[in-house]
Amino acid sequence: MNRRILVTLTALVAVLVFAGGAYYYADQQKKSAAVLTIEDTALVRPHSPVLGKADAPVTIVEFFDPSCEACRAFFPLVKQILATYPEDVRVVIRYTPFHEGSDEAVRILEAARKQDKFEAVLAALVEKQPEWAIHGQPDLKRAWSIAGDAGLELMGARLASVKPEVDEVLRIDVADVKANRVEQTPTFFVNGKPLLNFSEQGLLDLVKGEISPRS
Repeated sequence: MNRRILVTLTALVAVLVFAGGAYYYADQQKKSAAVLTIEDTALVRPHSPVLGKADAPVTIVEFFDPSCEACRAFFPLVKQILATYPEDVRVVIRYTPFHEGSDEAVRILEAARKQDKFEAVLAALVEKQPEWAIHGQPDLKRAWSIAGDAGLELMGARLASVKPEVDEVLRIDVADVKANRVEQTPTFFVNGKPLLNFSEQGLLDLVKGEISPRS
């Protein structure tokens, strides 16, 4: 065989092998990205409370402070989104105790979760936030009383609220607040995408944008 033809064929084979390898690598990267879910990030942890359908394809992560007035203002919208898209959306709560007394409110919520009263107690604490979340002078006795009125068995809840696993939930969530550079509450991520247009309409649009491609 002519030496020039042999060199050309060898070079062509090398190019084809390289191209095939590059395609395979890119394909594997896409597959790896598809396997990587939001649960593999610092946005969601196994202990994180979930509102809505646990396996819903669209995940709203809310960095939430029980004492935060803006969180209270967004709460009806979050409930509305869950009611509108019950099969498509879930909300994952990440505790962000920025205000004084919020860590105690988180302990109340975690105790409520142990009694399967999380959503009822959460709604009650948010609704009656002005009664207990007084900035600088939080009335935590009132917060416990509100939780009791919402169905929480208080004696057992007080014991559950100081267990080491609740300490660990707080520790991890505070660390993830820092890791995700959360500086205000509420802070929202939808399927890992941050809410840049911080408004009710902005959150609705971001959620709808994640639902539409699946419709």
